[in-house]
Amino acid sequence: MATLTRNPLNEKSSISSRVEAVGRELTRYSLVVVVGWIGLMKFTATEAEGIRLFVANSPLLSWVYGPLSVRGFSTVLGVVEVAVALLIAARPLWPRVSAVGSALAVGMFLTTLSFLVTTPGVWEPSLGGFPAFAHVAGRAGPGHFLIKDLPLLGISLWTLGEAWRASKRSNAWCLHVLNLLKRGRLDERQVCAPSHHAPCAWAPSVCAKSSKCNTAQSE
Repeated sequence: MATLTRNPLNEKSSISSRVEAVGRELTRYSLVVVVGWIGLMKFTATEAEGIRLFVANSPLLSWVYGPLSVRGFSTVLGVVEVAVALLIAARPLWPRVSAVGSALAVGMFLTTLSFLVTTPGVWEPSLGGFPAFAHVAGRAGPGHFLIKDLPLLGISLWTLGEAWRASKRSNAWCLHVLNLLKRGRLDERQVCAPSHHAPCAWAPSVCAKSSKCNTAQSE
């Protein structure tokens, strides 16, 4: 009689896959939390003054303090950052939208990392400057604040690539479904099932084109 034995290698692989999956989602939504949190802080006077040194010395952004006040620009930036966080969070429903948010985050972090070059007081002169970060009044200086954006840039690049790839898979799936519908090889009611319809959520809804399918949804 044959006996079933547990394969420890398969079990380890299963556990590692689950850990990896949790890590992926935690990475993505940690980015969402960080970007959104920082964005909400931009609506405060304290944060507006906190970024003033970086913006005023940046060749890319210093001009904004002409048409906008310090507080006004901070508010606009806060709106943008909260919007970026929401776009990235949309990955389960709209991968392409999430990819757009990730691309915006990449641009945002590339800009903030450029402040390492343009902001005075980043490097410690008593230690020969780069790569030693300066301290201000015994506390971490601007360089310590900016360097955190390096891993955030890496995460943004990963979410961009992952969401972009997922959007292409969704597009291929939707085109395949539409082709089957046109050829009469797929029942429209099946397309309305949540498990089938979700991957097509970002595209023009297949169900919206069929009264038969809409009736099935309401039943």
